[in-house]
Amino acid sequence: MSVENYFQQCRAQIDAALDRALPTPEQRFGQLHEAMRYSVLGDGKRIRPVLTLATAEAFSVPVERVLAPACAVELIHAYSLIHDDLPAMDDDDLRRGRPTCHIAFDEATAILAGDALQALAFELLATAPALSADIRLRMIQALTSASGHSGMVGGQAIDLAAVGAQPRLEDIERMHRCKTGALIECAVNLGALTAADAATPWMDGLQHYAQSIGLAFQVQDDILDVEGQTETLGKQQGADIARNKPTYPTLLGMDGAKQLLQRLHQHACDSVSSLGSRGERLRAIADFVVQRHR
Repeated sequence: MSVENYFQQCRAQIDAALDRALPTPEQRFGQLHEAMRYSVLGDGKRIRPVLTLATAEAFSVPVERVLAPACAVELIHAYSLIHDDLPAMDDDDLRRGRPTCHIAFDEATAILAGDALQALAFELLATAPALSADIRLRMIQALTSASGHSGMVGGQAIDLAAVGAQPRLEDIERMHRCKTGALIECAVNLGALTAADAATPWMDGLQHYAQSIGLAFQVQDDILDVEGQTETLGKQQGADIARNKPTYPTLLGMDGAKQLLQRLHQHACDSVSSLGSRGERLRAIADFVVQRHR
């Protein structure tokens, strides 16, 4: 199966599970629920939950056991996008090819929708019937760490402070390992946790794989911000340049950024080589991350 078909299959499973998990507008808080569904069920790439499914698949875990953590990591990602797009943050008006949540609804509803999605993510993990209490707790601990002050939120704080500044390359890497990479690493970790002890001998390799593609994802984002088109990206091309944000192309030049991208891709593939054929999906996803156009 091609990586495109694999993504399509996984997206169908994830979207159906998300649709079941999200409240409907007919319930008590109609506009809030509508905003939650609007932000989650749009045309997203679903890279993070697909990574959760692919990691679990490497250890022959049934998909039914993996859907709750896969949805949880996607809900955290969706909440972060809503808040990142707000006027007080990146002030974006386009996301996934349509108006951002605060434009489609209003700023207060967008803030509340993000808050509600974050809470729903942890509710899904806490109540997942296919997982043991111990595994649920370990997943909650992993996701809180990845999404909180030492992970995604901390990375966003560094990002805001870096606007107009001249940070060093190592500062940019630290920021993106928190802001983007931490949740991608967590997606792989959640998939491995569904396999319990079966994945333990390969955890170091999986962590190095996740760290590499987490940073590669951001490097490719920076490249696309320069070379992509708004219609393809689904968000405003050139937004980082317009805000005077430090990026890999501005620090390394475009050739240097592309060389770094290829090194990270190779390291990701090497990190799961010991899995043999079981790591085929993960290597294909690494290919997708560096070759994508949106």
